[in-house]
Amino acid sequence: MVHIRYSRWAASGGESLDPESVFDQLNENMNDTGDLQQAMRKLMQKGLKQGEKQTKGIEDLLSQVAREMRKLYDEYKLQSAMDEVQDKLDSVVDQEQQTLEQMDQSGQDVQENKQFLNDLPGKTSDAIDKLTSYRFEDSGAEKDFEQLVMQLDQIRKLENWLRREGSLFRGQTPMDLQQSQELMERMEDLRKLESQLSSMQLKDVDKELLEKLLGGDPKQDFEGIMRMQSLLEEGGYVLESGDRFELTPKGVRRIGQLALRDIYKQLRRDGIGRHATGNRGSQEIILESNKPYVQGDPLHINMIQTLKNALVRGGGVPVRIAPSDFSVYETELNTRAATVLLLDMSWSMSWEGRFAAAKKVALAMESLVRALYPRDYFGIVGFFTRAVELKAKDLPQATWNMGDPFTNLQDGLHLASQMLDRKPSANQQIIVITDGQPTAYCRQGRLYCEWPLSFGGISQRAAEETLKEAERLTRKGITINTFMLDDSPVLRGFVDDLTRINKGRAFYSRPDRLGEYMLVDYLTHQRKKV
Repeated sequence: MVHIRYSRWAASGGESLDPESVFDQLNENMNDTGDLQQAMRKLMQKGLKQGEKQTKGIEDLLSQVAREMRKLYDEYKLQSAMDEVQDKLDSVVDQEQQTLEQMDQSGQDVQENKQFLNDLPGKTSDAIDKLTSYRFEDSGAEKDFEQLVMQLDQIRKLENWLRREGSLFRGQTPMDLQQSQELMERMEDLRKLESQLSSMQLKDVDKELLEKLLGGDPKQDFEGIMRMQSLLEEGGYVLESGDRFELTPKGVRRIGQLALRDIYKQLRRDGIGRHATGNRGSQEIILESNKPYVQGDPLHINMIQTLKNALVRGGGVPVRIAPSDFSVYETELNTRAATVLLLDMSWSMSWEGRFAAAKKVALAMESLVRALYPRDYFGIVGFFTRAVELKAKDLPQATWNMGDPFTNLQDGLHLASQMLDRKPSANQQIIVITDGQPTAYCRQGRLYCEWPLSFGGISQRAAEETLKEAERLTRKGITINTFMLDDSPVLRGFVDDLTRINKGRAFYSRPDRLGEYMLVDYLTHQRKKV
């Protein structure tokens, strides 16, 4: 017999997180910030809101703290506690003054005592403090005063609170001194919790205090935030090193896969097709399709289709196969290529989302080559005032460089040429993503920078040296394809000269279409059905 046990449904059960979902959100944050630390901070702040998976962030908890504080401000009248203390002090002084008046009428000299009481400070705590040196004549007043002295520290604290925040307490619910003490302690705990949450140091947050002040749900929300961080580490995507986080190789690969996925989604939506390419390279059989055999084709015979063709032409036993009956599987010719992507990292690439789009394409291309064409070489160079080689692990956090605002395409081409020299191939190409003409160049090991002759103009010597470098690459058989994110006349003129010298190609694209252009162009030059 089968027994089924039912239990109360837990809402959180349908909202369990997995490392992939958390990392996907982290990746989206990195697309915005370009920095892993900022992306992690944003993830902790905003939480994860993806489909049915809802995990609150630190900002949600801070909002709850703020609401709780605002609730106390709007409900209670803190001044009433101070008014009560002042009334007690006034009662003590009045009672003592009445006794002094009686003593004065009976002929006793109490003028000094009267003057002492008349000269008491206006501030309640100062008046109580001064009265501690006074010798009371009325025993009842003295006993009541002793109660005030015992509460002097609380009174001073209440005065300080009223001075700083008294105007914020706009409620109508009166409070006595003890209640005000409890209120101030609660407010201090809320501020302490607010400070802990704002610091973003999750390990320093007092979870018991959080539960005490806000209840059970916020505690679960906070544990969900901590769970996001632990999931990223358990999933092998990031690791914590001191106060910083670092991407693991798995995390770098995942970012590339996500970039490739996003671009492929755009391709499927737009239905962009393939273009013709050369026929050099190794072959891959496509089992899903076949064609009639033509002399010169590889003999990858589809025997089933061949026999069907013979039977349709003229049945009988034995089956007689004619040359026209032969059918072969289609193949794809895969070329081996060595490619270097030149990524413009100058300041202007920060405009209109250009660098974010270019970096996503670089990540996608690197992931594509590693997954589908592992024998190919794919290198990345970032160029600004100088050019630097970028490794796959560095790419997710690469960003445009405001400190070096010049564009040294010549140095980028030179470095790319050196990298291709180490990876000989019959198909060598350089892909350039840029939004401006060169404004820097190197000669005999020295760096030269020059501003354009006018706004939107050209830096003549930088352009000339860059075109000379393109001529050297052309003589080595390296193709340069340029993807431009701006179509200013000056940039267009320079790229036209570059294309004329190298016989490569030039593409003008918006940032949101860059991935489609580049991926289709790369794939169509890798394979062709034959």
